Amino acid sequence: MKVDGGLIAESLKGVPDAARSLEEVGYDGAWSAETSHDPFFPLLLAAEHTERLELGTGIAVAFARSPMTLANQGWDLNAYSRGRFILGLGSQIKAHIEKRFSMPWSHPAARMRELILATRAIWACWGEGAPLRFEGEFYRHTLMTPFFDPGSNPYGAPKVFLAAVGEKMTEVAGEVADGIILHGFTTERYVREVTLPALERGWAKAGKQRADFELSGPLFVVTGTDEDEMAKAVAGTKQQIAFYGSTPAYRGVLELHGWGDLQPQLNALSKQGEWVKMGELIDDEILETFAVMGEPEQIPSLLLARYGDLVDRLSFYAPYRSDPERWARVLDGFRR
Repeated sequence: MKVDGGLIAESLKGVPDAARSLEEVGYDGAWSAETSHDPFFPLLLAAEHTERLELGTGIAVAFARSPMTLANQGWDLNAYSRGRFILGLGSQIKAHIEKRFSMPWSHPAARMRELILATRAIWACWGEGAPLRFEGEFYRHTLMTPFFDPGSNPYGAPKVFLAAVGEKMTEVAGEVADGIILHGFTTERYVREVTLPALERGWAKAGKQRADFELSGPLFVVTGTDEDEMAKAVAGTKQQIAFYGSTPAYRGVLELHGWGDLQPQLNALSKQGEWVKMGELIDDEILETFAVMGEPEQIPSLLLARYGDLVDRLSFYAPYRSDPERWARVLDGFRR
């Protein structure tokens, strides 16, 4: 089991120290998110200032970019990090792709499958000298002159992980990716009953085995060292669960547990900006289904009991303010 941390810094200037700290404490990997900043720049700095830490985008918005731009970024980062880069991709949702990025949205699972295959075709051109002749429904790449060809590198192409919740995207992950990034808005039951069967269908299409694939999970953790910290952790996690639960695309997770009627309620409140009220609709049963709860020293055994036979690597999803020392204690529990 690998344990990853988040590459978090107030600005790019703080990334080297943050990356070194994650490596020194003992994390296996570090992930950068595409929220209010670009996800690739921090990893370039992290690669420069670490030696063994795996570095991944968790996630980069795939449909905001073309396969060629992703190929360039992935190729260069994997070379510079000496083979430690993981290209983690996600689709985002229609409103963000069209209204925030001003990019086309259509058939997300089919488009994602083609985008990854196109990116791999470009890498094969650079690394193996294969002719660039990718012609699909959404992407077409048929021109590569020597001036734009970076040539092979000793580390080759990076691994590609795909974030997925729904069955169609999960099946695509199994078929064309090297790993899946489970959404924080998931449960043990959902992974066993929905995610794994979909991955198996994807593996069968590609002739792959479970051993050829990694499952990575950013998993909700509620922890603290006193009642006040625990109360804040509970409130913050309930609000985050409610935020994700308001998204129509994630309704299937709630429906599996018999909570499907909660999704339109949360969605209506989200449109009114009632974020606190949304969190109040998440009762303790829902919270305990999505999150493990306990003191820092208890978290490793709780996570392993729930997901130990399911995921290959995990990270702690904690949507509330907490100090790094608390997570160092949790990590130490895994090491022991």
